[in-house]
Parts: sequence; structure tokens; C-alpha cells
Amino acid sequence: MSIFIWTIIVGFVVGLIARALVPGKDEAGFLVTTALGVAGAIIGSVVGRVLGMYGPQEPASLIMSVLGAVLVLLAYRRFFASTRPATR
Repeated sequence: MSIFIWTIIVGFVVGLIARALVPGKDEAGFLVTTALGVAGAIIGSVVGRVLGMYGPQEPASLIMSVLGAVLVLLAYRRFFASTRPATR
């Protein structure tokens, strides 16, 4: 149970850092920010393993998690920015 709580906390922090690094207005709430951070950590782990930086059971570092989250955020904005209604 505690691993899920830590995943949520770390995911939220990573998501906040990624949102702070990528310019532009983002109206994502807690759930989207947390999902962004968790997805970024997963992508950071996969990329790190492919590059030989991590072993099979090692989690991604904070930097790789944030880089993965930035990639996810950019993809999220690219695919979902056109579905939002235009504001004046």
C-alpha cells in the first residue's frame, strides 16, 4: 500500500517540475499532473534501461523522470491542445 502512496507523491512532484519547465499555460489538475509524472518516470526508466543507465529493477532517477514527463507533457499538449475550445 505504501508503494502506491509514494508513487502518487513522487509522480505529482515530477509532474509539477515538468509543468514548471515547459513554458505555456497549463490548466491540468492534480490527477493529470500526477499521471504526467508517473508516465514520465516510466518513460525515463525505459529510456535509461535502453541506454544502459539502469538495471532491470532500478527505478529512474529524478532527472530522467522529469525528462520523461517533459516528453509526455509536450505530446499531451500536441495531441489535446486542438480539442480545447478557443478562449478570447
